[in-house]
Amino acid sequence: MNHSSRFLSLCLCRPARVAAAMAGFAMLTISGLAHPGLTIYNGRFAVVRDSVPLELKAGENSIRYSGATASLDPSTVILRDPSGKVPLSILEQNYQNDPVNQLTLLDRYEGQVLSFLVHEAQKADRVVEGKIIRSGYVPGGQSVEPMIEVDGKIVFELPGRPLFPAVKDEGVLLKPVLSWKIQSPEAASLQAELAYLTQGLEWSASYNLVLPETGELADMNGWVTMNNHSGKQFDSAHIKLLAGDVHRAEPPPGAPQMLAMMARAKSDSLPEVSEKTFDDFHLYTLPRPTTLRDQETKQVEFARAAGIPTKRTYLYDPLLGAQFFGQIIIESNWGASPSKKVESRLEFTNSEASKLGIALPAGVLRVYRKDGEQLEFVGEDRLDHTPRNEKVQVKLGNAFDLVGERKRTDFQLDNARKMMDESFEIRLRNQGKNAVEIRVVEHLVRTANWKLTAKSQEFQPLDSHTVECVVPVPAEGETVVTYTVHYTW
Repeated sequence: MNHSSRFLSLCLCRPARVAAAMAGFAMLTISGLAHPGLTIYNGRFAVVRDSVPLELKAGENSIRYSGATASLDPSTVILRDPSGKVPLSILEQNYQNDPVNQLTLLDRYEGQVLSFLVHEAQKADRVVEGKIIRSGYVPGGQSVEPMIEVDGKIVFELPGRPLFPAVKDEGVLLKPVLSWKIQSPEAASLQAELAYLTQGLEWSASYNLVLPETGELADMNGWVTMNNHSGKQFDSAHIKLLAGDVHRAEPPPGAPQMLAMMARAKSDSLPEVSEKTFDDFHLYTLPRPTTLRDQETKQVEFARAAGIPTKRTYLYDPLLGAQFFGQIIIESNWGASPSKKVESRLEFTNSEASKLGIALPAGVLRVYRKDGEQLEFVGEDRLDHTPRNEKVQVKLGNAFDLVGERKRTDFQLDNARKMMDESFEIRLRNQGKNAVEIRVVEHLVRTANWKLTAKSQEFQPLDSHTVECVVPVPAEGETVVTYTVHYTW
């Protein structure tokens, strides 16, 4: 691609003297060529690229392009000559996105007689004539009931399916249309490149991780799921997927927002997807052109690995979510009703040594365990974008046979000296057949200043208000953790 190629910005940016110099006029309607390009982003938008054939005459040319999406952002449109050889001047651009539908066609025939096909159960279809008194179409507002005169009587509904005459008016839009007026000093034939941003296209990643009946060496495959709600079918498109949080400017208040619709799921497997670092993000390229139909969900496998070493971990965080907001907490019963649940988690490292080592885009990871020849679902969690060599933690749920019980054993408050002491006993019970290790997390948030003055286990700081310790718990046994914390303010 020649980066010095001249970009043809589609806006009213040419002075009036250009229009005065126009000679000759040509009209051309185009819909683009096969093999468009798509780059779909995590932020539910995409860049669409298409090849547009232009046969230009000397002077002003009127061009209509009917291959755009219904949710195109007109301010992002770029048309350019990739070779940079044809000196074109774009005088103006227009985007019309009001395709005809039944209501708007009824509005065109208001005051006229129209045929309606009536279908009734166990009767032959018949055609009745009705005069359109009111179509029901309200431009820019909520539609109302139609008024139709049939056999000298008024009905407030359509008597049947309307049968419209063939559309002969070129002003009737059948799909969204981009149109330009292009000034060319001479006749030219070229393949122009069109690019624009659009909503209505999105993609996400999902992962299936399968554990054996016994052991922790897992197999995993990753899928990308693409959803097309753009109002356009992309035939044999070259598709790229960009993973990362790309920033876009917020729309001004009151700007219309485009809403995605639900789609039926379909799937189509393709060969391996290639991945590379691109700017500060990661770019995935599908290996061959694929057709992405409007209102279609398409899935493509992009990652597969076998024999991933995983590790089962357990977490007891009785005050999960507690935060310190700067206030001093002196109530003696604060945090007196903690949770008894022990979380079950699965961990593995996204490295080549673990049979992975690829950039994993954000998505849902589902975990299955084999039971003989069958797979049983054992939990799922949402992954954030995970670079190479980073640890992956998947919350599976709460362990059935593990129980944590946290009890305050002492609380001493001395307001005059601005200090307090608090002691806890944490009992960890394992009713299972295998010994485990449980990571215990404690949130020390009564004041900003604290110190552990007594402890039965070695605690490690996680942040300025959180500590943890790893506690072995025997099979069908119990381990007790105690500690005392001294607060000052």
